[in-house]
Amino acid sequence: MQPEAAAQLVSPARPISQINWLFSWPLIVGVLVYLYVLYAGSALLSDGDTFWHIATGQWILQHGAVPSVDPFSHTMPGAPWTAHEWLSEVLLACAHDLGGWTGVVALTGLMFSAAIALLTRAVLKSIEPVYALIFATYAVLMTASHLLARPHILATPLMLIWIIELVRASDEQRRPSLWLLPAMTLWANMHGGFTLGLALIGPFALEAVIAARPEQRALAVAKSWAFFFLLAIASSLVTPHGPQGILFTWHVLFNSSYALAHIGEWASPNFHGLQVLEIWLLGGMALFMYQGLRLPPIRLLVLLGLLHLALKHVRYVELLGLLAPVFLAAPLATQWQQRRQSEPQLESVDRFFLKLAQPTSRAAAVVSLIFLLGFTFLVAKIKPIQVDESSAPTQAIKAAQALGLRGPVLNDYGWGGHLIYANIAPFIDGRADIYGDDFLKKYIEALGLKESDGLEKLIEQYKIEWTLLPTGSPAASLLDHLPEWRRLYADKIAVVHAKSMHPSFEIQKP
Repeated sequence: MQPEAAAQLVSPARPISQINWLFSWPLIVGVLVYLYVLYAGSALLSDGDTFWHIATGQWILQHGAVPSVDPFSHTMPGAPWTAHEWLSEVLLACAHDLGGWTGVVALTGLMFSAAIALLTRAVLKSIEPVYALIFATYAVLMTASHLLARPHILATPLMLIWIIELVRASDEQRRPSLWLLPAMTLWANMHGGFTLGLALIGPFALEAVIAARPEQRALAVAKSWAFFFLLAIASSLVTPHGPQGILFTWHVLFNSSYALAHIGEWASPNFHGLQVLEIWLLGGMALFMYQGLRLPPIRLLVLLGLLHLALKHVRYVELLGLLAPVFLAAPLATQWQQRRQSEPQLESVDRFFLKLAQPTSRAAAVVSLIFLLGFTFLVAKIKPIQVDESSAPTQAIKAAQALGLRGPVLNDYGWGGHLIYANIAPFIDGRADIYGDDFLKKYIEALGLKESDGLEKLIEQYKIEWTLLPTGSPAASLLDHLPEWRRLYADKIAVVHAKSMHPSFEIQKP
């Protein structure tokens, strides 16, 4: 049964007022995802990058400008910096200033739930609700490990809007709507992933051109897509950094090989434990082999490209879960219908689910929005979301401030954002593009004690006065045995050392 058949399930005798209160699947899914994000709460704040993103947004609001050089670290002051996510950072800073950490999580949840709702609505146009809900569930699960209060989540609705319109335009053998161009401008100011949106124009344009016949029609389609591509590039340049936003992606992917090999979110997925990507792959292979399904050549290539990215970098698993359903739904639905002659049990289930496949009513949307706002304010009032101190060095930073520690600090890579948020210039933070491969390599090898005197040389070169390192790390253990260094504070997360010129400091216990 096709989703269009849902209209037949609404009795003509039913009062119009009842139909106008319809809650559709996209709305229901969006509400549930938002509630899930609020429930996850502090888990979205477990990444140190969130903190420097908020600090950057606050810096922009205070100075009325977007930084073009590094204003934070003590190792790279004045180094060129493409703050390509500035708009997301301003939004995060505003949410933080207005609603604290609850506001930050709520903003992230709103954007992510909107993206999943858009995905569900797009897929419902081609396949039955049961399968659309399965796709939406997998999209959430495949994003869960990277579901953080960071710009990439805030930009997901724009990414879905973009890919949905590209696929529709290709299916209808027409140029994408020019109304899509402002979405590209917003995307380019919110997250560097907009370059993927530009890259996806090519395959869907080619698909539309191949499907268009005769030759004159194909030529017209090609010209219209080429025109749209040029306008999309121009729209992506409307940022404070111009072409640097596009060049940033090139720099990260092709000029930062050491960083990509040593930063956790750029590593390949680990299949030794439970991995949603593995379930997605095995399930997809079983489905295609059992049903004998086939994909159009261009969409197969796009799928393989997304799969390559997901297998190479764990942070791209979410792209596979979010984008693949949009361009797979229509061709798969057509073949499913051809292979399914009669499945009464499934059809009865479909009839039940199709009742909620229609677009939601305005009244239902307003009621849902009021409910979510009320629930969010209730959470903020009764049990506001806070940073989980069991996974962050917040107490150690407070102890260092209380002890009056000053001067250059040597810190763990993942904690640079926490220091920036606390108005302390870090040695290094999550902006790996600023520091570069050579600096990152020297830092990692020194803290890993690859050379016997590597850490001491690094400390001497950058005139380090105190350190903030993980408890039990090789570097922290070495500092315990160096006569000129003294441990001042330690908890289960972090250790603070300072030079022995502070003899009055005593070991602090949490």
